[in-house]
Amino acid sequence: MRILGVDTSTATASVALIDGRETSIGYTSARGNHSETVLPLIQAVLDKADCQLADLAAIAIAIGPGSFTGLRIGLALIKGLAYRGNLPVLGVSSLEAQAARVRDLAGLICPLLDARKQEVYAAVFELRDGILLRRMADRACAITSIATLFDPASAAPPIAFVGAGAERYREELLRMFNGRARLIGEANAESAAHAVARLALGRFADAPGNDLGQLVPFYLGAPMGLGNTHGIVPNPLKY
Repeated sequence: MRILGVDTSTATASVALIDGRETSIGYTSARGNHSETVLPLIQAVLDKADCQLADLAAIAIAIGPGSFTGLRIGLALIKGLAYRGNLPVLGVSSLEAQAARVRDLAGLICPLLDARKQEVYAAVFELRDGILLRRMADRACAITSIATLFDPASAAPPIAFVGAGAERYREELLRMFNGRARLIGEANAESAAHAVARLALGRFADAPGNDLGQLVPFYLGAPMGLGNTHGIVPNPLKY
């Protein structure tokens, strides 16, 4: 079973193709205008795998939170491909995909994506016996308040931080958590698109696809100029 994974929730778009054994067939990523880069990336991955749209079982897409423009572009492109190829589409939380990139460290994982203005999109997961368990819903918050999401006890275990937000606020996190923070660099984790495809693969038997008419980007907050709606927003996806 081949599933194409796509992530456009950050400035770096990524595409990956996995088969039923969760083996990566092809992967690439690029920065730039997603409306110009994503389709060539998809074609490059399909060519590398000697695969066509008709050979896919489904397409998986990160639906947010993340870049408002990136999410809209990515979902619109994937819907177009899905309609053309008559393929099911599975939406995956961008933050869950970021957490799923960490596969070798048991314990708490906090994915962070940059929300600008000293704010991040955050969630908390726990990796236990190879299974990723959600411990906190996706939310938008100030980087200075991240410590309030965790038990302040000195004996608490380390926390793995991953994602572009963790990269941007690396020094603040190291200072804030006083030795508890483990920063997972972008080069030390699999691609977000690979994680999106892998998560979708695990759910495909029970959820063969979202209703394309109902599948929309999951926003936290609001685009600049429209005011803020900070806090926890109910996620339309089932975990």
